[in-house]
Amino acid sequence: MPSPTIANPILPGFNPDPSILRVGDDYYIATSTFEWFPGVQIHHSKDLVHWRLLTRPLDRVSQLPLRGVAASDGVWAPCLSHKDGSFYLVYTIVHAIIKDQHNFVVTAPDITGPWSEPVYLNALGFDPSLFHDDDGRSYLVQMALDPHRPQDFFKGIYLTEYDTARRRLVGETKRIFTKHIGATEGPHIYKRDGYYYLLVAEGGTAYDHVATMARSRDLWGPYEPDPRSPLLTSRDRFDWPLQRAGHGCLVETPAGEAYMAYLCSRPVRVEADGRTKRYSPLGRETAIIPVEWTEDGWLRVKGGGTLPLETVPAPALPPHPFPLPDSTERFDQPALSLAWQTLRQPHDPSWLTLRERSGWLRLYGRESLMSRFDPSLIARRIEAFDTFVETLVDYTPDSPWQMAGLTAFYSGRNHYLFAISRADDGTRRLILFKRSSGGEEQLLPEDGIRVPERGEMRLAFQLRGPRIQFLYSTEPTGPLLPAGADQDATILTDEHLGSFTGAFAGLVAIDLSGKRKAADFRYFTCRRE
Repeated sequence: MPSPTIANPILPGFNPDPSILRVGDDYYIATSTFEWFPGVQIHHSKDLVHWRLLTRPLDRVSQLPLRGVAASDGVWAPCLSHKDGSFYLVYTIVHAIIKDQHNFVVTAPDITGPWSEPVYLNALGFDPSLFHDDDGRSYLVQMALDPHRPQDFFKGIYLTEYDTARRRLVGETKRIFTKHIGATEGPHIYKRDGYYYLLVAEGGTAYDHVATMARSRDLWGPYEPDPRSPLLTSRDRFDWPLQRAGHGCLVETPAGEAYMAYLCSRPVRVEADGRTKRYSPLGRETAIIPVEWTEDGWLRVKGGGTLPLETVPAPALPPHPFPLPDSTERFDQPALSLAWQTLRQPHDPSWLTLRERSGWLRLYGRESLMSRFDPSLIARRIEAFDTFVETLVDYTPDSPWQMAGLTAFYSGRNHYLFAISRADDGTRRLILFKRSSGGEEQLLPEDGIRVPERGEMRLAFQLRGPRIQFLYSTEPTGPLLPAGADQDATILTDEHLGSFTGAFAGLVAIDLSGKRKAADFRYFTCRRE
């Protein structure tokens, strides 16, 4: 019988900056959510092989004031820890790099909450973590930015004691590490055999990303870098399937088997302008790899080397699969499933309701997809290169300023809008807008495809790696027809505009006339092909 294995990535599709934690027999991973609400994804596992989305703890505006933040700002690099029966979650809300990155901590008696109101810590930099020493004292570990050197703003790793009883930072803030490779961030401290180990991410979060380690006999340093750094990277292997590997976090099973969760991406390669370019349609994902401590007290990838691997040995734990979520959500329940998120603010009945038309989701039109404030958009992550998305929409707009339908969305700066609207001549039309670094353009000729004046329509798209095809039918059960040629899906990637999130499929209603015209959606399908 073959030994059990783990298939990487374990959290596919926009799940970066993993913080992994074991409490008893349960494993949790927290990942970044940036401008999406609710904030911080926490996945749960019993065996490190099978994972399920469990909760998003930052579910109140008081914990997560995101209104107006730019794309790819918001929640960066959360960290989970546990002490004396309480869960701790520290996180950054980025408003502006170098000057305004605010760090908070919330606590809960249970991983599913209720989570406390946030305690403000500081705004020195991002990527905070908490280290709980075995003497009962706790410390905030973070990278800090240099406000006087915007051309080289990574100032190093800093340490401050955090009083968990008084819920405040105490004492001095001291730099304990500058850099080994550079762009040093994502710090975590571990204690083992009389050493304090500092695990950091370096090289930036693109294709030169690495995980490195340093150690010290004293918590406050100085820290000696591992002479064989880096611990993990794929920076020198252009064709390796897992790229951008770094930003690691450690966990041990009860039997002492050590693993490191880390971020990575799986780029597709596109020939353009005589060059091969790499694009990551699924954003930065979370993978895991077994590691081991050597006799001289350093951490190494188990089996040797520094490369991330698509398949790794699983720990000696009982298998614990979870039921797979349905690929189709019919809006006949009192609440939306956990898969959905909104931009920068929670949804409320003023613009989203499941009650006004039984079995349908109703969105009231508000601002455009470029807005940082009030778009009527709900969306869920795309988790596979080949993905089919479909909805049935009932919408009769009154003017060209009203639009509703599907979006393939990365951010307000890069997305597709595939929607029902109305042309200047008064006819109902199907439109396809592309928003990218080249601006906004209508991709269908003659103001879109003319469709019947009333009636439900199926809208869909088929994503296949770097290409996306939009489809429609004027009949609820009719065949799907192509809406023009297939399009470039690489605009929905990190590399297109140098961003940090991932691709979403969503439902949207826009009304720039101010009349808040409603659109009704019967179901939403998002399935791997």
